[in-house]
Amino acid sequence: MLLAIDAGNTNVVFAVHDGKEWRGRWRIATRADRTSDEYAVWLLALLQHVGLNPNQILRCVIGTVVPAALYNLRRLCRDWFDTEPLIARAPLNWGFDIRVDQPNEVGADRLLNALASHTHYGGPLVVIDFGTATTFDVVDSDGAYLGGVIAPGINLSIEALHRAAARLPRIGIGRPQAVIGRSTVPAMQSGIYWGYVGLIEGIVARIKAEYGGPLKVIGTGGLAPLFAEGTLVIEKTDPDITLEGLRLLADRNPPPVFHHSALRDPLRSDSD
Repeated sequence: MLLAIDAGNTNVVFAVHDGKEWRGRWRIATRADRTSDEYAVWLLALLQHVGLNPNQILRCVIGTVVPAALYNLRRLCRDWFDTEPLIARAPLNWGFDIRVDQPNEVGADRLLNALASHTHYGGPLVVIDFGTATTFDVVDSDGAYLGGVIAPGINLSIEALHRAAARLPRIGIGRPQAVIGRSTVPAMQSGIYWGYVGLIEGIVARIKAEYGGPLKVIGTGGLAPLFAEGTLVIEKTDPDITLEGLRLLADRNPPPVFHHSALRDPLRSDSD
């Protein structure tokens, strides 16, 4: 079995794949100071709850956009699963070209989305990921990663609006019944929701014009279904794109060699 760990700015998602299907997915708030033992107590209880034996996990793969969280996630794999994790980074064998100026600067999540979306849906396409940031990633017909767009995430925009305007409350995200809000909260909800729909439609239109041809548009992330309701631009939503990318990357690359000397060695460098 494979343990896939997707560490984002807001949540860390753990998932187990048995070679045929995902057997479980769990998430915990991202905290850079969370220790490997804390992760283990939580994760082992969840594995037991669904009838999975930790000894069945023979491979681990980590994708993270939070460098400070990597050390303890790597220790989790070493100390509790006797496995050296594969770390999603640009120099690995992705099976496609990374056609940007600085490949090492591209977030692992964006490359993972490109890998899984092209494998499952073909190309060319745009992947919109509704996370802490809202990202638009462009994948060519041959699977090559061409770059994309990074915009502030919806929750960031809501929090900024609340903090910057003393009389505006913190609101939840939802599709408003009308565009014209007749009180403060509906007006804010309309601005956030339809504002992001406009952002999605506008950026996708400009990407297609610059690309010079049709592009499929795939949405992922927890808010993808909500925004897909408000626009015809998003053709398909898939919540598992990033996890699928981790699985595919682990299948494409040999597992790193695990050295038992790495167990519980606090002096071992994270770059080892």
